[in-house]
Amino acid sequence: MHFDLTDLRLYLNILDTGNITAGAARSHLSLAAASARIRAMEASLGVEFLQRNRRGVSPTPAGDALARHARVLLQQAERLQQELAEYAKGVKGQVRLLCNTTAITEYLPELLADFLHSHPNLDIDLQELPSARITHALRQGAADLGIVSDAIDTHDLQTRPFRDDPLVLIMPREHPLAQGASVSFSDTLRHDYVGLNANSALAVYLEEQALHIGSRMQIRIRADGFDGLMRMVAHGAGLAIVPLAAIQRGSLDEPLKSVALEEDWAQRKLLLCARSFDNLPGYARALFEALQGDSL
Repeated sequence: MHFDLTDLRLYLNILDTGNITAGAARSHLSLAAASARIRAMEASLGVEFLQRNRRGVSPTPAGDALARHARVLLQQAERLQQELAEYAKGVKGQVRLLCNTTAITEYLPELLADFLHSHPNLDIDLQELPSARITHALRQGAADLGIVSDAIDTHDLQTRPFRDDPLVLIMPREHPLAQGASVSFSDTLRHDYVGLNANSALAVYLEEQALHIGSRMQIRIRADGFDGLMRMVAHGAGLAIVPLAAIQRGSLDEPLKSVALEEDWAQRKLLLCARSFDNLPGYARALFEALQGDSL
């Protein structure tokens, strides 16, 4: 058996993304090279690690075992690199930070830029995921830190408050739902929506809330970010649900009406989380302290 760290990272990237093409792209490999590496790994032991199907791939029992050991080995390799970096000028470490949509777009850009400026030997692997997938990745050791909604189960993870992050409904001022101070999510589902990209963490979260009450959101069009979404709403394309922070930051010529949502899940808070803050590698600990110091 001969696996190198590139093989192990590729394999975990394939599991995290659910297909070989996306895993290869995240590993900066061609599809052909990635497929050849996976075939060689399987051939070296005479077992299959991946089950292929039309929707992508999933691990076999042997693949689950490989994933557990691969995560431990890569964590140890990362800690080795970080400790040696203290003795070797110019050697970089990396922290993997997983966040939901609001954290990435509203709270982190300037904070992370300042942190990187003051830590030239550190890179940050920043990825947007729904909160449930973030906590799963943390439990599996696939990330150092996460920022998640407090609506998600974090009972076996350590958490710290990060931001209050209420969600609000926005619409043109003349919309029928603009008359009250609050509205239930279920009442809004009779109307058309402008949504974020279907793969964004917030879009997934809102679709799940609609499904929980046996309905679906009527998405007429999707936007890649909050600014474009709010401009579409201002011109009458539909309703939208956005973080209050996006409205406070945004600047539109056309006024929008924002209304509170009555559901508890909309009054959310964001949490910093990790398996153990005390056991974070050195660079990840430095990022955690910077994020915690900037928490409100």
